Amino acid sequence: MNRIYALWSHPRSMSTAMERVMRERGDLDCAHEPFMYDYYVHRRIRVMPHFDVRPDHPVSYAAIRDHLIARSEKAPVFFKDMSYYVMPHILDDAVFAERLVDAFLIRDPVASIASYHKLDPEVTLDEIGLEAQWRHYSALKAAGRSPVVIRAESVRQDTRGAMARFWQAVGLPFSEAAFDWQSEKPKDWEQVGGWHGDVSASKGIRPLTEEEIRAQRETFEKMAQDHPNMRAHLEHHRPFYDLLAAEALV
Repeated sequence: MNRIYALWSHPRSMSTAMERVMRERGDLDCAHEPFMYDYYVHRRIRVMPHFDVRPDHPVSYAAIRDHLIARSEKAPVFFKDMSYYVMPHILDDAVFAERLVDAFLIRDPVASIASYHKLDPEVTLDEIGLEAQWRHYSALKAAGRSPVVIRAESVRQDTRGAMARFWQAVGLPFSEAAFDWQSEKPKDWEQVGGWHGDVSASKGIRPLTEEEIRAQRETFEKMAQDHPNMRAHLEHHRPFYDLLAAEALV
């Protein structure tokens, strides 16, 4: 029985770059946000911009879960997704839980909220994503599981070191091939191509600089003058980010 590695993230958290690293390993069957079909297509919570729905993709939670389990019969599976897509009903799914190796990726919400608002000014409080991540993480811990938390900033500051510790924690061997992106852009990224311009053209994860961190803060403050709901989103989600950051492996 092959493992299914789940990376639970929030939007604009560098999760697609992390997915690219995992794809470049070459030993995992990777899926890109399969549960967004349940949230945006099956349940129709809202219309997601820049999303070209694939007619052949399973849409209900159960159908997506079964599809991932079926893929794992042939090879280990990795997928990245958002906790708010699957909470709270995933917590009652003992069959799926037994197959998952859970990890959570977080990024400073000052950066992620501004990045999301650039692409979708109508983003909802739920879609910022950090509250759902914390509730998901907390429920797994309470159930006796040991999910891993990693910070996007740590991965950017020391990509090889952070990934080595992450892989060790989830039971995967180190892979040097994962850091030199040679393969073509994954075909399943095309359905949400508008969200992935930078990472689609990149050949690796760029180091994080103090100048970039300052620029992120300045961008947030400037944008928040025209979009005051950004401050409300930050005030709501910052405590959940801080709780998760306190649990981070790296």
